[in-house]
Amino acid sequence: MILEHADIIIPPGQQAAFDEAIVRGITTVISQAQGFRGWRVQRGVESAERYVLTIYWDTLEDHTVAFRQGPLFAQWRAIVGPFFAKPPVVEHFTLVGEAPLTS
Repeated sequence: MILEHADIIIPPGQQAAFDEAIVRGITTVISQAQGFRGWRVQRGVESAERYVLTIYWDTLEDHTVAFRQGPLFAQWRAIVGPFFAKPPVVEHFTLVGEAPLTS
């Protein structure tokens, strides 16, 4: 499994609108993509204009080829792209180890 990590910066004062847009974009567009397995988005506490989006994919190519080069990418960017203060920084990771979350 591959973890996509996107570091996103939006303009000040746009948090509420972006919160709605990013969740809508993931649930209506990205969730349809080949190899999509799950997601999480978090807003910065110290920097409220900064978001970290993580998406789980079966393979790197599911994200970089099937999604990014397919029609769903344009739909996704139409929803969230207008909010980007600068292009997101996107990297991919593989799991080395983990522990279950505790309550």
